[in-house]
This record gives sequence, structure tokens and C-alpha cells, in this order.
Amino acid sequence: RMEGFGYYALPTGMEYRGWLWDGMFHGKGELGLPKGGGYQALWDRGVPSQGKYTFADGLEYDEEKWHYCDGYDRRFYTEICSGFKPPGIPQLTNLDPPQIIPKGCYDCGDGFYNPKTRVVVDYKRKFLRNADDAEHEWILRTCRKAWDITEDKPKP
Repeated sequence: RMEGFGYYALPTGMEYRGWLWDGMFHGKGELGLPKGGGYQALWDRGVPSQGKYTFADGLEYDEEKWHYCDGYDRRFYTEICSGFKPPGIPQLTNLDPPQIIPKGCYDCGDGFYNPKTRVVVDYKRKFLRNADDAEHEWILRTCRKAWDITEDKPKP
């Protein structure tokens, strides 16, 4: 079994870098996600404690003091870090400029959703999942639609 400090690539694309004991994560280590971000924790026989999740854009999740998108402050993380754009120039997503949505699809945050096929693909068009009824309804109700985006630019 694996022991000591090491690096382990999981079949899901996630990667662990840290201490191992008896084939389990044990001690300080980080579980990295394929698209960036990860979970740093102190592990005890494969169970994390004292952990901290960091998103790919650098935003750190704090269970005790989480104020991001809490209803009172609705800024994107990039707006918190860099400030607002001038009036008349909207920022539609945390990624600026946002992804261009294919015709007939929705941007659901981790990729595009086609309501005809009920399939979510990532931004490189790789299959992620089939949407169940609850996710389908949520996406139709809340996500950006390709046909709502205009090419109009604000007039000087």
C-alpha cells in the first residue's frame, strides 16, 4: 500500500498531492480538481478535517463567514476583486467576457445545456451529464439563454 508523501491521479481527473498512510490520505494534502481549484485538508485515515475549498478563480469557501452571493451582496468574485465596470457595460458572469452560448442552449455555469437533448456539455463541448427533471426546470427558469444576448454595445 502507498505510504509517505506522494502524488496520486484519480480516474476522475482529480489529483491528490500529500501524505498517505496504509493507502489512504493521511496528514496534510490537497485534492485538486481538473479545471482548477481544490480542497486542502488535514486528513485522518481518508477522512478530511480542518479543510478549505478554493474555487478555480481563487475564491475561498468559508463555512463560517460565507457572504458570496448571499442575497445582500450580489457581485461576482471578479467584481469584488477588480471593481465594477462602467455604467452601461454589464458583467453577466464571473468570467468576463462570458462564454458564447451555442444557438438554442443555456449557460448553466459549468457548461452548456441543450433542452432538446437534455445534455450538459462543458465549455469545450465534452459530455458532463444528462439533466434530470429538476435540473432541466431549474436551468430553463434561471440560466442565461443564447437568444437573450444582444450584440448591442453602449453608445458613448
